[in-house]
Amino acid sequence: YGGMGLDFSYNIAVAEELGNIRCGGVPMAIGVQAGMATPALTRFGSDELKKQFLVPTIAGDFVACLGISEAGAGSDVANIKTTAVRKGDEYVINGGKMWTTSGCQADWMCLLVNTSEGPPHRNRSLICLPMNLPGIHVAKKIDKLGMRSSDTAQIFFEDVRVPSKNLIGEEGKGFTYQMLQFQEERLWGVATVLTPLETIIQETIDYTRQRKVFDQSVLHNQAVHFRLAELATEVELLRSLLYRTVALYVEGNNVTKFASMTKLKADRLAREVTDSCLQFGGGMGFTSEVLVSRFYRDLRLMSIGGGTDETMLSIICKYMETLPSK
Repeated sequence: YGGMGLDFSYNIAVAEELGNIRCGGVPMAIGVQAGMATPALTRFGSDELKKQFLVPTIAGDFVACLGISEAGAGSDVANIKTTAVRKGDEYVINGGKMWTTSGCQADWMCLLVNTSEGPPHRNRSLICLPMNLPGIHVAKKIDKLGMRSSDTAQIFFEDVRVPSKNLIGEEGKGFTYQMLQFQEERLWGVATVLTPLETIIQETIDYTRQRKVFDQSVLHNQAVHFRLAELATEVELLRSLLYRTVALYVEGNNVTKFASMTKLKADRLAREVTDSCLQFGGGMGFTSEVLVSRFYRDLRLMSIGGGTDETMLSIICKYMETLPSK
């Protein structure tokens, strides 16, 4: 379908390299296209759907977005309210999505909806939704603290009719498909922060080496250079955990627990590194002239988007409870 046929480890190599872009919004937008809105379609979609949506997305002719979160259901995916009611050869969609990355410019949406009554893990489906259909209203572009180069939309659906053949895989399997999709999304997100964190630490070293306070460089203070050494070590540990998780995933293992651990560590480390390095920058760190202030804003999303820290902890706890007691 136009891809290179490489395994997922190459996605991570690309994501890590994109960390050289000096903002968070562009790598995130690319990540939605490559690792968030398309994995389920790639894995479970029909040949017809792949030709219609996946081929132009891979080619860069279509922009994709992912419709999961709603105003009343963020990380709580099981609580979504948007419905798709089957009528003949069509689904009629009503509801809305919130915090949709690239939603203002997207050509199509990988949309998670309720297609039946019943248990929340068995009544959801994924649908390829063209964004030019009647009844789709992009309400607004959301003004955000960070990731300002990436558009985020609030979208409403009012009696939107889409062909039933646009269903990805089987009806009722959407929750399962999305959980699998989340694994790749979370690992991509982690990979994109490794290089920025390294860059911020190095730029802080360079700045504190030449910045003099009380007749000596800021870096000369043991509290400063010890803290930077700790943070650099934590980044390398995060890299090792990411690579181990990716290797397990490529081998075909379920890495939900490890992906959750990796994301949790990345979320918290992103906050630690940016906060500490901004502090060591003093007044300059609080300006828009330095990179750390941008990543202080951009990377704050890590602990919220793609599943909050608290959601990651809940997932990890569930997997730990399956371990035999000692």
